[in-house]
Amino acid sequence: MRDRLNFKNKVVVITGASSGIGKACGYVFAAMGAKVVLAARRENELKIIENEIKQKGEDCLSVRTDVRNVEDCKNLIDKTIEKYNKIDVLINNAGISMRANFEELDLSVIKELMDTNFYGTVYCTKFALPFLIKQKGTVIGISSIAGLTPLPGRTGYAASKHAIDGFLNTLRLENPKRGLHVLIVHPGFTTSNIRKLALNKNGKPQKNSPRDEARMMPAHKVALIIARAAHIREKDLTLTLEGKIVVWLYKNFPGITDRIILHEMSKEPSATFL
Repeated sequence: MRDRLNFKNKVVVITGASSGIGKACGYVFAAMGAKVVLAARRENELKIIENEIKQKGEDCLSVRTDVRNVEDCKNLIDKTIEKYNKIDVLINNAGISMRANFEELDLSVIKELMDTNFYGTVYCTKFALPFLIKQKGTVIGISSIAGLTPLPGRTGYAASKHAIDGFLNTLRLENPKRGLHVLIVHPGFTTSNIRKLALNKNGKPQKNSPRDEARMMPAHKVALIIARAAHIREKDLTLTLEGKIVVWLYKNFPGITDRIILHEMSKEPSATFL
């Protein structure tokens, strides 16, 4: 797939690029000829990735960015334009998760999820939009199956992903004749640190994954699929066979699917919603 796709001289901005899907997108798009701009809070990890990409003869810039901060998001876009003078693709990937029943949840956790997942997407898209429209470019939102279905124990996460879907679907309809391409990606469970860094009821990282990471779709494979979808300008991606089945079932048989989701998620350690 990589050999058939070409992003030569395209400028691709990726948030949450220090790990998981964002990191994989950095390597994949750079290998396809793109000039990649990596953004995340963890500057040391960004620099390592930037150096590895440059050692392969590919073009890369890293910008420390906390997407919860509107000025950081503006700075990310300003630095990109300063160096490359355009933006062709913006991948809004920065995100965090949580695991706790809402009844026990500190409200600050909901705010943290919305500030990072939803407002981070809004801020970066706002500042990049004029440049994306000029290039007839692509804005991508990394949502989740939880943006299409409920997910017990993750009220804040599901809410933020539903919000991303509503925002980007509406943004697409606001720009029908300006050449703006909007792609929303709904991964299923993917190999990454997101579950280990998921916040508990008090807003602290849980430091362990409740699921078998070996069974997850590799982040590199997700990145390749995203690149192809961006290339052919798809509107929506739902990833993994299991994810597609759950989404279809929920649209057509929501009551039955609720029970399936509850049964599956109740297998996680410390699940208390059954």
